Amino acid sequence: MYITGILLFLLLIQSMIAQKPDPTVAREDTRSPNIVVIFTDDQGYGDLGCYGSKTIRTPRIDQLASEGTRFTSFYAQVVCGPSRSALLTGRYPVRSLGWSMPASEITMAELLKDAGYSTGCIGKWDVSNRSAITERMPNAQGFEYFYGTLGANDNGRVTFHENNQKVGGTNEMSSLTRLYTDKAIGFLKQNRSNPFFLYLAHTMVHSVIDASTEFKGKSKGGLYGDTVEELDYHTGRLLDVIDELGLRNNTIVIFTTDNGPWNNLKDNLRKKHNGQIAWGSSGPLREGKGSTYEGGLRVPCIVRWPGHVPTNHTSKAVFATIDFLPTFGKLAGYKIPQDRIIDGVDQTDLLLGERITGNRDDYFYFCKGELHAVRKGKWKLILPGRKQFYGYVKDKGSQQVELYNLETDIGETSNLAESQLKVVQDMLLYARSLKLPDIPYNTRIGLGSRSQQRSRN
Repeated sequence: MYITGILLFLLLIQSMIAQKPDPTVAREDTRSPNIVVIFTDDQGYGDLGCYGSKTIRTPRIDQLASEGTRFTSFYAQVVCGPSRSALLTGRYPVRSLGWSMPASEITMAELLKDAGYSTGCIGKWDVSNRSAITERMPNAQGFEYFYGTLGANDNGRVTFHENNQKVGGTNEMSSLTRLYTDKAIGFLKQNRSNPFFLYLAHTMVHSVIDASTEFKGKSKGGLYGDTVEELDYHTGRLLDVIDELGLRNNTIVIFTTDNGPWNNLKDNLRKKHNGQIAWGSSGPLREGKGSTYEGGLRVPCIVRWPGHVPTNHTSKAVFATIDFLPTFGKLAGYKIPQDRIIDGVDQTDLLLGERITGNRDDYFYFCKGELHAVRKGKWKLILPGRKQFYGYVKDKGSQQVELYNLETDIGETSNLAESQLKVVQDMLLYARSLKLPDIPYNTRIGLGSRSQQRSRN
């Protein structure tokens, strides 16, 4: 009887221990997920090991892919500013206006802040016309903390702002990846107790690139490869801190980039870098940055959220940066704006592995506000008579109707327009179905002089 009583007492204690929640796990299970978006610059589809690179080693990003889902039909925009305004607002840049994003746009940071998130932007902003226009800078667009640059590094020098104040600058491009990562780590540590949104927008590997002495000359991909390998290392540092802070299981980490690689500006970039390789690879895709062929805006995207997003998984579903805003709304509990067109769709089911195809089967391709192409399912139609191009884009196509089957021809090599007339007709009608602003894009962004137009990339 005595022994039986002891056994019953021990079983009761064991049961109580088993039922008592771990306070750390309980906090992570009950609060809204943290969100970290790592956004690199001008990094090509073929510039990561997990996307096929044979010359650039990216073990930490490859590990991130094995711990989450890798997307192979993920779209950004063709150049920097438009890509950033699209990501922040969930709206094609024909609406969100790219570098000229007005203060009236509503960003995901504003919505997350209102939902109780701490919000931080580190790195390249590039949607206030590269100028200190206070009402269009990060603090006025939902970010409680900002450290970084308002524009790019095209001249090999950057000026830093911390919130709305200038805080110096540097011409040491090799220092930026570590610096931004350090600032991002500081933000994580300071905000670990609340749900947070971190938007880490690296300057590398844009225009004037460099790697620190620790990485220079170490890759088989030239200076460009060295710089990407340094990005990989510091991405790993950030991921390690997320783990150390006990935030891994409740943090969505997204790694992607703003557009394709600048591999169509090789001569200019070679001169800037003393003959070294300073551009990336589109892998199997056609063309690069600035182009509405796939190489211009189909980019790597990896998403990790342990216990939620499928691990070691590859998805070919059509997915895009414009989908982040409505998707985060579902996950973080905010309502998307109802007073304007939101082009993004909620992709929560896709992220959680509950729907293979996701909620999107189309995508519209813009260049300088002009609709160039549309994808629906496996078909991509290039519209005839396009007028707007970036000068460095060499492959402007036939200027006739072009139709590609992206399931079998990812490189857009076989134009099927003549043999698929019904598909062409249907796709032309679908292209016209997208409601566009009544006022022309160039009028709304208020383009200045020709020199100003050329400086925008």
